[in-house]
Amino acid sequence: MTWRLGLVAGEPSGDLIGSRVLAGLKSADPQVQAEGIGGPHLQSAGQEIWHPMHALSVFGYVDAFKRLPTLIRTYNDVRRRWLDHPPAVFLGVDAPDFNLRLESRLKAAGIPTVHFVGPSIWAWRYERIHEIRRAVSHMLVLFPFEEAIYRKENVPVTYVGHPLADAIPLVPDMAAARARLGLDNNARVLAILPGSRSSEIRLMAPRFLQAARRLQQYDPGLHSVVPMVNAERKAEFDALVRLHPVDNLRVTLASADNPAGRPVAWDALEACNLALVTSGTATLEAALFKRPMVISYVISPLMGRIMAWRSGQQRPYLPWVGLPNVLANDFVVPELLQEEASPENLANALRVFLGDETLVAKIETRFDAMHRTLRCDTPARAASAILKLAYGRI
Repeated sequence: MTWRLGLVAGEPSGDLIGSRVLAGLKSADPQVQAEGIGGPHLQSAGQEIWHPMHALSVFGYVDAFKRLPTLIRTYNDVRRRWLDHPPAVFLGVDAPDFNLRLESRLKAAGIPTVHFVGPSIWAWRYERIHEIRRAVSHMLVLFPFEEAIYRKENVPVTYVGHPLADAIPLVPDMAAARARLGLDNNARVLAILPGSRSSEIRLMAPRFLQAARRLQQYDPGLHSVVPMVNAERKAEFDALVRLHPVDNLRVTLASADNPAGRPVAWDALEACNLALVTSGTATLEAALFKRPMVISYVISPLMGRIMAWRSGQQRPYLPWVGLPNVLANDFVVPELLQEEASPENLANALRVFLGDETLVAKIETRFDAMHRTLRCDTPARAASAILKLAYGRI
């Protein structure tokens, strides 16, 4: 019997993760029909898209305030549809500010709610656990240490691993990736990933480009490859390249003919020798490709003040920001944040990797162990937990 799954994913990473879970569900039960908010990956996996994911793609409180009318209209529309015609289960992928609010309303109406990719309560605003307990019927978590947190707080939870760990090969094929990108096999290549949001491009790209130019003074033959998630971000980045030109720079974009194919960042990470990455899911992708990296992040002073006010914290509970370091419980790779993220500091940190093969080998070993821990058939595990709730409703 056909049954409906409500699904909301609000960013490229959530769209990709959600598509893997939906594929796992369809493999276990072809009768599922997904509907809601998503991007090209979910659409390719068969979801009916009511609203595109960029309707929810906001960066922090300032951006959310600017886009509040769109967010409210989108929220009210999907809430009304699902309250009028309840799905068997609702699955929210990341986007906690939007999804937890929606999940609370749906759960109160008797609809089972599953949330995948929990908020980083282990780093910021632990008190959100109370909101999660009210809103979520079952948590699906990416990382082993998260399971203990939710169990302690009496929130039903399943550790499912990370779908990217299943999708990314254990042994990267640098030569094949370089062939796809038209890069010389003998060149040293820097992957530059300034982020997928407009605000990240604006804040991160200029310092990343200046760092690459400084690094080329040390290694004049260095090539750089920059994956862009869509044409709009590419146009924003290209404008900054004109202000901060870099030799041997290539900007790549997902093919318009295959927007839901292999993520554009993966070829860059598989082809590179080292990476300069804005903190986020891309840092985990870089680790899964076993690439040494420098992690960086910068927010505006206003955003910093708002975050401190909202969270009651000046800094995270943990000493690490990047996911690879959080998972390793160690500074495996450098993190340069805020004032420390100068072009000179970024270039100097990257330069260490170019001159220390032993260090690079140690990092690769740590990342290989991390990959194997996270690789546990996430789509099948997630599908099993969701189906248990769905079969109680259909």
